[in-house]
Amino acid sequence: MVGEEGAFVLGWDEVLTEEELSMTLKVLCMSEEEFKEYKEQDGWEEDSEEEENSTLSNEALSRLKTPCKKLLYDSVLLTLESYGSDLKTEQDLLNKAAYEQLSRREQQALHVRYGQKRILHQLLELVR
Repeated sequence: MVGEEGAFVLGWDEVLTEEELSMTLKVLCMSEEEFKEYKEQDGWEEDSEEEENSTLSNEALSRLKTPCKKLLYDSVLLTLESYGSDLKTEQDLLNKAAYEQLSRREQQALHVRYGQKRILHQLLELVR
């Protein structure tokens, strides 16, 4: 469902792996009985056209059902905990003379981490 990396790709305005995230949320938020029924009916192939055409824009994420929002929220918190520092620390480092002391590679890594954390914090606000 999620692919080899086991991760979803988020952008500033929408989820870039929306089909995978939609299916994962749908399945993980089902009751055991709903899952059994869905599986028995080969529901994997018969999603409605409406679901296939929906995009997971930031606006759509904010309208998810509460269980899905909680699942996303908790997942984002776990992801943020996996980083060695928080968003403020990264932001402070970008604005200090210490930034100039970093190698070019370390500066680029800092920018990537900072961008990732900003997107994750944005998602937290959307699903709060």
